Amino acid sequence: MPTDVQAATLSNDEILRYSRHLIMPEVGMEGQQKLKAARVLCVGTGGLGSPLALYLAAAGVGTLGLVDFDVVDLTNLQRQIIHSTADVGRPKLDSAAEKLAAINPFVNIRKFETKLSSANALDIIRQFDIVADGTDNFPTRYLVNDACVLTGKPNVYASIFRFEGQASVFAAGRGPCYRCLYPEPPPPGLVPSCAEGGVLGILPGLLGVIQATEVIKLILGSGEPLIGRLLLVDALAMRFRELHLRENVECPVCGANPTIRELIDYQEFCGIRGESQEAPASSGVPEIRPEELKARLDAGDDVFILDVREPHEYQICNLGGHLIPLGELPARMNELDSSREIVAHCRSGVRSAKAVTLLRQAGFAKVKNLAGGILAWSDKVDPSVAKY
Repeated sequence: MPTDVQAATLSNDEILRYSRHLIMPEVGMEGQQKLKAARVLCVGTGGLGSPLALYLAAAGVGTLGLVDFDVVDLTNLQRQIIHSTADVGRPKLDSAAEKLAAINPFVNIRKFETKLSSANALDIIRQFDIVADGTDNFPTRYLVNDACVLTGKPNVYASIFRFEGQASVFAAGRGPCYRCLYPEPPPPGLVPSCAEGGVLGILPGLLGVIQATEVIKLILGSGEPLIGRLLLVDALAMRFRELHLRENVECPVCGANPTIRELIDYQEFCGIRGESQEAPASSGVPEIRPEELKARLDAGDDVFILDVREPHEYQICNLGGHLIPLGELPARMNELDSSREIVAHCRSGVRSAKAVTLLRQAGFAKVKNLAGGILAWSDKVDPSVAKY
């Protein structure tokens, strides 16, 4: 994998640091030199990227590239273990690089404070031997996949949601790619993000460690990498299953007659068109701002508040509205009075926008969406309402 292994000599301090590796015949001096000569790009320093980068640095991977453009948020700390409370508000890139340097000063850390895009992905990825994808959205996953295929780099993949995760290694020329597994992205909004659906904080640690293991195996040329295999993890039942994957001869990027020979517009490909992954714009849905709703309620106006979140969310915080989860709304519309003005809300305004659309299609003319949901209410009206 790395080409300059012979030049990657180990100092006495490094020999002592990696001694538990060196006494393993599967690693030894030659393997540790391979690790030192290796260049690995970690896309994202969040839930998956945290354990991934931490273990690769500790293992002695010589050059670690980090791509991120976000800042540390308090809600990250439940799972993004490379960051601390003191880092809230700092660029994730700076926070992660600081921790990695503290763990292993022999690692060369290269920071790319940018959003990976069709304009820069090939230039960045070409500088590394292996790419580890720690992203959480479909446009970037397809972008990373296509860029890896076009540059001939292995793509060590993982994704997580709630209690479940999956991992694989997509290696051009040696097995299927991400498009072979998922030829088309799901419709926008069909798969909730972690911000909408939640994730067990430990789960990205589990999958990120699997990614780090696969990266090290690829560098060493040892064991059986997850090429052509999809590992499915159910943390709630603590069960691991494996699916065998096949190359798709008609795959547009790695198939026999590829039609994708350069990077495309991945937002458009995924049907997002520049909208946020966590809070898609509610195009065409009538809205009311939190401040306006507060004024209406204070004036005694007859406004019916409909909460379309789940019961466990209602227990976290609520506005005292009538609770009908979005999934139950079609069967429970009889509980609503179509003659009254209705304001629907959820956490961020995404699910309630869908609820407004459903109700208007059913003949409810006086229904609006609370713009920004209960998060915006907390920010702009009542800070005592908990944010989650």
